Amino acid sequence: MGRIIAGAAGGARLASVRGDKTRPTTDRVKEALFSRLDTYDVLTDSHVLDLFAGSGALGLEAASRGASHVTLVDRDRAALEACRANRDVVAKTGLFAEISVVNAQAGTFLGHGDNRWDVVFVDPPYAMTDAELTEILASLSGRLTEGAVVVVERSTRSPEPAWGDGLSRFGHKAYGETTLWFAEPELGSADGED
Repeated sequence: MGRIIAGAAGGARLASVRGDKTRPTTDRVKEALFSRLDTYDVLTDSHVLDLFAGSGALGLEAASRGASHVTLVDRDRAALEACRANRDVVAKTGLFAEISVVNAQAGTFLGHGDNRWDVVFVDPPYAMTDAELTEILASLSGRLTEGAVVVVERSTRSPEPAWGDGLSRFGHKAYGETTLWFAEPELGSADGED
């Protein structure tokens, strides 16, 4: 069972996803990730997208730390149940963020609508191929606000993601078996600019 580390809902206990299809982000990695995001000052009043949300822990941590809108996207039934249960747990703490749980495949979700995000978490299963991840990242082009941050969580044994047009890596850090990659929109690609 995980928990919200800090913020308005700090200490709230989160349900885990039943089964072994998901790989939860450890508290150590989550603490390091959010410490870094805090230094970028991107969470306050932000719109956050948590793709491959699992239990929703990353998106809900962002809500606890000041995000105003969080969208949790997954297609696994057990993950969706955990996201909904955890959304309800966090809501009981008095958090005012708008939190949506969406049952969809990540690529399909990104192919519809015109929402734009300030922070995007991409934490796919380790089994996802590099080509599939590249397609997901390409789908984010034009869907990010100026100054947005995209965080990709992958196995340390996986190569750097192929960012393609529209995204540029500005940092990465390994934590044991997990590597976090940080990217931002390239100049001219935020807000749908050419």
